[in-house]
Amino acid sequence: MFILSFPTLPLLDIAASDGPATPGAADLNANPIAAPSADLGWWDWFTGLFSPASEWFGIEWLGPTGVVILAVMLVVLCIVAWGLNLISLPGNWLGVALLALFAWLGPDSGRAAIGYTAVAVAFGFALLGEVVEFAAGAMGAQKAGASRRSTLFAMIGSMAGAVGGAIIGVPVPVIGPVLAAILFGGVGAMAGAMYGEWSDGRAWRDSWSIAHAAFWGRTFGTLGKFAAGLAIVLIAIGGVLVN
Repeated sequence: MFILSFPTLPLLDIAASDGPATPGAADLNANPIAAPSADLGWWDWFTGLFSPASEWFGIEWLGPTGVVILAVMLVVLCIVAWGLNLISLPGNWLGVALLALFAWLGPDSGRAAIGYTAVAVAFGFALLGEVVEFAAGAMGAQKAGASRRSTLFAMIGSMAGAVGGAIIGVPVPVIGPVLAAILFGGVGAMAGAMYGEWSDGRAWRDSWSIAHAAFWGRTFGTLGKFAAGLAIVLIAIGGVLVN
């Protein structure tokens, strides 16, 4: 009868070991946001949590070419957001959000860097666009005595008219969809206001003054908001090219 015996290996007590750690060994219990060590003050540790996002997400691997591609994408998306103003969508605020995201995730210095000062200026232009749109609406159909129903239908009509106008203006490159969207957006607001007043029991002739005010209110409001959006686009272009 043969009995197989194996040599007993000594167990390695890692927890009790006081020796130096093996080079390259990973500490599985390490906390990436651990309490500061004796060599690192609390203030330095706290401010390190708000370091640029590039240090957190490691976008350095993109290299110079990748950063340029991201900058071009930012400008293109800001232009798309600018166009959303034509159909009564918050394109300016979307542009500000894109700038803020790029300022946080993007490079801290260099030609493609955007600072938070530029984001603050873009925020100011977006707010100005909202003020202009509100003032134009207040001096438009609402000042003329439009009801809530006609105001709602004017908004729906302006969105539908702007989308239809943008499609109709496609044959004329660049400027065609923009001008057609502004014009047909005003016409849609006028038609919607007239229908809203008619559904409330007013005659078509009596609702004409409200519809006329809705047209000009929508047109001037869109122009003001569109101009503010253009400023945001220029901030994006200048931020990634001028620095």
